[in-house]
Amino acid sequence: MQVTLVHVRVRPESVDAFIAATRANHEASVAEPGNRRFDVLQAPEDATRFILYEAYASAADAAAHKQTAHYLAWRDAVAAMMAEPRRGEPMQGLFPA
Repeated sequence: MQVTLVHVRVRPESVDAFIAATRANHEASVAEPGNRRFDVLQAPEDATRFILYEAYASAADAAAHKQTAHYLAWRDAVAAMMAEPRRGEPMQGLFPA
């Protein structure tokens, strides 16, 4: 399984707009055939910090996600909301297989 932890910090004034844009991306992403999880986490002590936990059955499925209309719309919508560049941390999912 191909897992990516996407670390995001948004501008304080963009938190609500980021959550709305990310909800739309989440809802479409979990409908992708290769998607296994797409969790959106917010830090309890810093509302501007998020982690997107994205799990796909294969690297090809993860790459296909980056070509979807909903991902491209999310990427463009949130670009100006970032307080710093988002950072993707690739992981190898062991369990569940």
